[in-house]
Amino acid sequence: MSTAEETAGGEGSAWGEVTPDAARRLLIAAVEAFAERGYHATTTRDIAGRAGMSPAALYIHYKTKEELLHRISRIGHEKALEILRAASAREGSAAERLADAVSSFVRWHAGGRTTARVVQYELDSLGPEARAEIVGLRRQVDAVVRGIIEDGVASGEFEVRDVQGTTLAVLSLCVDVARWFSVDGPWTPDEVGELYADLVLRMVAAK
Repeated sequence: MSTAEETAGGEGSAWGEVTPDAARRLLIAAVEAFAERGYHATTTRDIAGRAGMSPAALYIHYKTKEELLHRISRIGHEKALEILRAASAREGSAAERLADAVSSFVRWHAGGRTTARVVQYELDSLGPEARAEIVGLRRQVDAVVRGIIEDGVASGEFEVRDVQGTTLAVLSLCVDVARWFSVDGPWTPDEVGELYADLVLRMVAAK
C-alpha cells in the first residue's frame, strides 16, 4: 500500500469514493507526487508513471493536472469539514466539543499528513473558479470552529477577547501538524491530538 493510501484520512479506504480503480490510482499517485515535488514541479508523466500507466491514460479520467488537484483538495476539505461538524454536533459542553474537534482534526492531519500537505498548502495552485470553491469550504471549516468557541463564550465556559483571531490560531495550529508530523517521531497521531486539544482549551481559558 502506498503512503497516500496508508495516510489519507488515516485509512486505506480514504479514496473509496473515487472510481473507477484507474482514476483512484492516478489520484493517489498525484497526491504523492504533489506532496513530494510540489504541484508546479510535477508533470502528468510523473503522475502516470507512479500509477503504472501511460500519460495518455491519465487524460481518459482527468482533463488536466489541475482537475486532479481540485478533486484531491475538494475531497480533503469535505472530509475535514465532516470531522469538525461531527464534533460540533455531539452532546456535551463547549469545552468537550472543542476538545473533540481539535483532537479529531489534528489526528486527520497527522494520520493523513501526505494528503493534508497537498490539501492545505497547494490552494494557490488552483485556478480562480476551483480556488473559490475550496475557499468556500475553508470558510465553512472556520465557521464550525468559531461556532463552538462562540458557544463557550456565551455559556461562560471560555474567556476569549477575539473569537475570530482565536479561531484562526486554533486552525493554524492544527493544520501545521501536516507539515512536521512524522511516523518516526516521538508521538502518535492520537497523542498529538490529545496534546493539541489540551493546548487549545488553555488558549480559550476553559473553565
